[in-house]
Amino acid sequence: MTTVPPAGPAVPEEPLPAVGSSPRTDAEALWSARYGWDTESRAGESPQAPGIAAVTDVIASQLAHRSVRRFLPDDVTDAQVSAMVAAAQSASSSSNLQVWSVVEVRDPQTRAQFADLAGDQRQIMAAPVFLVWIADLARAYQIAADAQAPTEGGEYVETMLVAFLDAAIAAQNAAVAAESMGLGLVYVGGVRNDPAWAAALLGLPQRTFAAFGMCVGHPDPARPSRVKPRLPQEVVWHRERYDLAGQSAPIADYDARMAEFYAGQSMAGRWTARIKARLSGPAAMSGRETMKRSLQERGFELR
Repeated sequence: MTTVPPAGPAVPEEPLPAVGSSPRTDAEALWSARYGWDTESRAGESPQAPGIAAVTDVIASQLAHRSVRRFLPDDVTDAQVSAMVAAAQSASSSSNLQVWSVVEVRDPQTRAQFADLAGDQRQIMAAPVFLVWIADLARAYQIAADAQAPTEGGEYVETMLVAFLDAAIAAQNAAVAAESMGLGLVYVGGVRNDPAWAAALLGLPQRTFAAFGMCVGHPDPARPSRVKPRLPQEVVWHRERYDLAGQSAPIADYDARMAEFYAGQSMAGRWTARIKARLSGPAAMSGRETMKRSLQERGFELR
């Protein structure tokens, strides 16, 4: 099994809203935090964006999202998880195939093994609930087998992509639901460090794949985390045709903002350095450079 370095420390800023509370309604402050306009060196600057005027309570909650890695010992109730699953099932699903599942893990020993699998990510132990989101073609294949129907279409990459996309879309719906209840969360891609071990821990059948995990719990107000700035909209929002050449200047500006953000977390480097490191070669993949083989071993044919 290959491990990855543990996540860096979180730096205090503002706690997430408590259960039952309304999100902040200061749209400009939310927008500023999301795009990195609230740094000391940029005091007085304010983004001019038409979207600020359209911020609703739901959007405000989404703008305030941050990864939470420090949790209180308070329980997450079955009612809360059930509401998250209902929200997940309310997400769009390609052709209504619903080729995803989620496995709830509460057992401390199993969570400890997932923490080890993910590269010593202790937040998996700190959160009372760890949800593992599954790209799930096993159910569809079982339906076909029961009807003695052909399954050749399940062997194509497109079908696999639908399963992973469905899982991701469903999980994000669940994340929004969790935060609306005052819960905090962080996604964990480290469950893919050893797909066979993850499958064994969860008893997954063939043609299923543990796509990513999600720690869920009550954020520790004494150890909150910051909102991480995102790329400027002009980098990701294209009109009519994609523009790659026009991204250089706003990316350079964002790189400077992220350098300030990382410095505030006692971390060195720039955002672009992380991009280049990830593309540098298989050594940067934390053991996941064998993903194609792992998918095939789990029953995804990849035609």
